[in-house]
Amino acid sequence: MQIRKAQDLNAIPTEVFDILIGYEDEEKRALKKRASRRALEARRAIERHMEERNLTRHIDTDAWLDEA
Repeated sequence: MQIRKAQDLNAIPTEVFDILIGYEDEEKRALKKRASRRALEARRAIERHMEERNLTRHIDTDAWLDEA
């Protein structure tokens, strides 16, 4: 009887510990996902900026206005 009570008491902290570890793992995954999303958005913004810069170098705005 005494052994059974000790096993039950040990099972509860183990279960709580497993839940906390699972929560921490999920938190790490969420942080990593947010960081990846921010990096992707930054990369896309840089690509957009470079594309706009290249286009403005190649387009002669005076020629476009003269044709109109």
